[in-house]
Amino acid sequence: MEPSIFLDFNLPNAATWFYFSLILTVALFFQFGRVFSIRNLDLLTLFLLTPGFLLLQEAHTLLAANTADSPEAVWQTARGQRELIFAYTWLLAGSGYWLVRAIVDLALVRRPVANPNLNTPGLAWLGLALFFCLTAVAIRRTGDPVVSGPVGSRPIPIEQFQNGATAVVQQTQDGVGPGASPADVRFWVERALATACHLAVALGLFMIGLRHFQDPTAGMALGTLYLLLPYTAFHIGQFHLVWPAAFVTWAVFCYRRPVVSGWLLGLAAGSAFVPLLLFPLWTGFYARRGGWRFALSFASALAVSLGMMAVALWSGGWLTSGLTSATVAEWLPWKRPQAESLWTGVHGAYRLPIFVLFVAFLAAITVWPSPKNLSHLVALSAAVLIGVQFWHADRGGVYVLWYLPLVLLMVFRPNLTGHEPPSVEPGGGVMLRWAGAAWRRVRPGRSTNTSKELAV
Repeated sequence: MEPSIFLDFNLPNAATWFYFSLILTVALFFQFGRVFSIRNLDLLTLFLLTPGFLLLQEAHTLLAANTADSPEAVWQTARGQRELIFAYTWLLAGSGYWLVRAIVDLALVRRPVANPNLNTPGLAWLGLALFFCLTAVAIRRTGDPVVSGPVGSRPIPIEQFQNGATAVVQQTQDGVGPGASPADVRFWVERALATACHLAVALGLFMIGLRHFQDPTAGMALGTLYLLLPYTAFHIGQFHLVWPAAFVTWAVFCYRRPVVSGWLLGLAAGSAFVPLLLFPLWTGFYARRGGWRFALSFASALAVSLGMMAVALWSGGWLTSGLTSATVAEWLPWKRPQAESLWTGVHGAYRLPIFVLFVAFLAAITVWPSPKNLSHLVALSAAVLIGVQFWHADRGGVYVLWYLPLVLLMVFRPNLTGHEPPSVEPGGGVMLRWAGAAWRRVRPGRSTNTSKELAV
């Protein structure tokens, strides 16, 4: 039976997706009545890093296809090496622009409302259609014209989590009869987890717009634009890239609850190293308004996550080798890295000063500005995750999904001056309330004033 013509559906390649998303973004969100505005500039510069990804794809294609010793193959290999260097330079230059933009955002207080050119139901329909299209991209096995190859090394906890999920699916499948091969099961589990994380990010952006921006249209625009941008399509199957972004997005949504946001960031930091760098900034954000509660919940979640990882590694019999491989030179700025990046083979003496500047930047934003509001938290969190790109030696510059949700929040946010951490009232902690209630049950004859004094 011959396949139907209606099922002969071909996905666009990376360049076509770039042009398609750029045209559609301008049509949906560009403010044609105020051409020279920061919002319009931000929308256009969201695509600033895309040429770097296209150059990376072409460079990898040239390097993989030319293994012979012919003069033409040698010339194409040299061209691939040049394009590789130029691509990472482009990506770091674009990252530098967004780092400056994030710092400048601290001074942008007045943010006029800019509604999309499509109403909320239309944006919802487009977002759902994009999600199903990206799902089709994610499940392609071979000849994928959009999705790039594996990006960087996977953190050990994420690898263990994926292996555990794969084992559960494999055992469930074996219990009902013969099924797919272990390689197929691993592929489907990885793509399912990645797609679920992308959906979690889009829903988190929508909820932030709905609750904190008080604008459901802005929330729908945030989620739709996240699914529309080419970076999401390029890395739709990269589970380890979007995993920390999902936790950070929902931590921003729960910023009014220091314990919940601490648990979310702690779990993310225990499974992926990058969110750990946000801890000083977020502790400074809460300061005397729940800083200790945030720090304790963060430390608890981090300990739980690391403990589960240690148990998984110990049960697998490779605890020592796993911990050794975790401390690779790509995260140690004084080592000479060997992974692909602009720093490949460069002595650590050239990368160490950038790391020192990054640490100084972390120390500065922990105490300044004070007090911080939600707009400061979003912009500085994005700046921290962007700053990692400059000294991380394993494809530094390509980890756009780490900070893309934060950049979108920075672009679409209204005036958030009044959005600060909640004030901590005496006796307002959960544990203190529980202790006070228990004491009143044990000593019912005590007066209300005495109970309040004990709670304080």
